[in-house]
Amino acid sequence: MDYDDQIRNRVKRIEGQVRGLLKMMDEGKDCRNVVSQMSAARNALDRTSALIVSKNLEQCIREEKDAGKNSEDIIKEAVNLLVKSR
Repeated sequence: MDYDDQIRNRVKRIEGQVRGLLKMMDEGKDCRNVVSQMSAARNALDRTSALIVSKNLEQCIREEKDAGKNSEDIIKEAVNLLVKSR
């Protein structure tokens, strides 16, 4: 799968959030702020995972249909992947 600039930029932003988290910890910031930033980073990861799965699912379904195969198994696999990531 090709990871486009949109996905790469999301991951770079997440990387920045995690670096910011480490800086907050080094500076001894309040735990509520640290946990809030952790939650934001986790949510960003979850949204990015969903985007990757959805783009991959679209591509896989097209390929399966072109090959004359049933796409139901691919959809189930994608849903399981999303559920497992939570």
